[in-house]
Formats: sequence, structure tokens, C-alpha cells
Amino acid sequence: MEFGAVLQTHPPASRTLALAKLAEQHGFDYAWTFDSHLLWQEPYVIYSQILNETHRIKVGPMVTNPATRDWTVTASIFATLNEMYGNRTICGIGRGDSAVRATNGAPTTLKTLRESIHVIRELANSRPVEYNGATVQFPWSRGSELEVWVAAYGPLALKLTGEVGDGFILQLADLDIAEWMIGVVRKAAENVGRDPMSIKFCVAAPMYIGDDWEHMREQCRWFGGMVGNHVADIVSKYGTDSSVPTALTDYIKAREGYDYNEHGQAGNTHANFVPDEIVDRFCLLGTAEQHIEKLKALKELGVDQFAGYLQHDNKEETLRVYGETVIPALRDHITATA
Repeated sequence: MEFGAVLQTHPPASRTLALAKLAEQHGFDYAWTFDSHLLWQEPYVIYSQILNETHRIKVGPMVTNPATRDWTVTASIFATLNEMYGNRTICGIGRGDSAVRATNGAPTTLKTLRESIHVIRELANSRPVEYNGATVQFPWSRGSELEVWVAAYGPLALKLTGEVGDGFILQLADLDIAEWMIGVVRKAAENVGRDPMSIKFCVAAPMYIGDDWEHMREQCRWFGGMVGNHVADIVSKYGTDSSVPTALTDYIKAREGYDYNEHGQAGNTHANFVPDEIVDRFCLLGTAEQHIEKLKALKELGVDQFAGYLQHDNKEETLRVYGETVIPALRDHITATA
């Protein structure tokens, strides 16, 4: 299993850079960031600095969207970073949440998402593509490599992921929901003739090493509120009797609204509706041994990467324990079962 650290580009940028460097030192493979240009600092500028001051870690957004950035510009950024630092970038993408809602916008259609994935991937892999009726290509790009991983929750978005995604990003760590979603994505891939095992699966959720459960839950409750935004869209579209697991849809019944100015922040007052059970199921909390146990279960379901959010008050210690205990245990787990 690979590991990523999910950072928020809250100023100062030097803090984001320091955490990314620390993540690499502790054995993490990826440094992901939020991508909401109004709420936080511009991630692509910070990626360049991270890549300049690290050696192997890959960087990318979790997640960008097709609405707030021209697709060719997005592709050009990745291709440029790859030329400068080697192929050390990855693109997580979804329909749009905080980046578009903060400007009174709305998530894009799945058709737009599908088209943007194709354009970004072809250009950032140094290939020509049809865009706005013209064939375009970066004449300066040679040998650039970029995978595009899709963040999804709803049935049709999961289907799209299986059909076109290089990877699937599931932003919660509930075992039952993960099993169902991985199955849907793999089935969709198989239905269009793709190898379902070729898709990489990433579970992203807050990781907090500690033993004070009340405190850990309060530090990570914001995550259930963030996920609830996407679930509310699903319920609005499909109702409560769809194929989506009730474990994902039931908890939002008490949801009353959401303030994106508190998005992704510990102590988010608009996440009070999230019960303790959901926090425990969606996140990785507790001792190193408890993290290892849940990660091994996720690995058995087919999860290739765990990306841990660090929007809490125990960042450095959590990275340290992962580097010294959790990551080695999962690496050994892979070797022992190979």
C-alpha cells in the first residue's frame, strides 16, 4: 500500500511546504492538497516549491475540477512541472465542490467531467487532442506522464470512473461503503472492456494518532460535514431508496446547511449534525495498532493508497507515528502476503 498526506494550502505557504517535506521524510509517497483558489492559496505555485525541495514524493490536487480552470491550462501546468522535476505529478479531479460553490457556481455535468479528463490526460501525456474543434498539442512537451484519478460517490459518477479513470478517489474510509464502491467501479470497467484491476483505488480520510477519542472526533468531525455535501447531492438526485448504501445516506437527515468559509476545518460549526459513529467509520482514529488494523482491512478490499487528511492539531506526531510504525507495517504486510 502507498501513502499520501492531504494538506490544506492555508497560509503561510512555508507551512505547507514543511509538512510536505516532513511527509516525504516519513515515507509518504504523495503530497495532495485541496484546490479552492478563493478559500486558500494557489496550490500549483506551491507544488513547484515542494518538488524543488523534495526528491521522490508526487504532488497533485485532491481534487481539482473542470469549471474553475481551463483544461488546457491545467494540463500545461502538469506537463511543465513534469519537465522541470521529472514525472512526479498526479491529477485528482471531480465535478467541483468548494471551488465552484464559493463563487455561487455548481458542480459540472458528468459529460463535462468526462471530456475534461480526456483533454487533460492527453495533453499532459504529450499527446494531441481535439479541443473546441481544433487539434492541439504542447509542441514543447516530451515524455510527460500524468494519471487522472476521479473522485466520485454517486452511481453514475462511479460508472464514469470505471470507464475512464486511471484511479478512483473515495473520500471516506468506511469499509462497507468502500467495498460497494470499488465493486461498482470495477464492474463499470469490465463492462467497457477495461481490465478492472488496472484501476488504482485511493481511500482518503482524516488520520489522527491518539487515545483521547472525544478530542479526536471533534478535530475530525468536519470531514463528515464535507462528505455530507456530496451525499446531499446524491439524495437529491436519486432519493433515499437508490443502490447507494444507507450507511452513507442516513446520517445527513439532520443536515441543515454548510458554510464553505469553514470548509475542511477542525471545529466546523456546520458539521455538528455528524454523529460519533460516522466520524469513527469515515476516519482513521486511535492508536497506531488501530490504524494498522483498519488499513489492512482496506487493503484486502483492493485499496492501493491511503491518503490521510491532516486538518487537525496533531499533524507532526501523526506523520511521525505513520513513518515509524504504520507505514512499515503495511509495507511488511504486502511482502508477507505476496
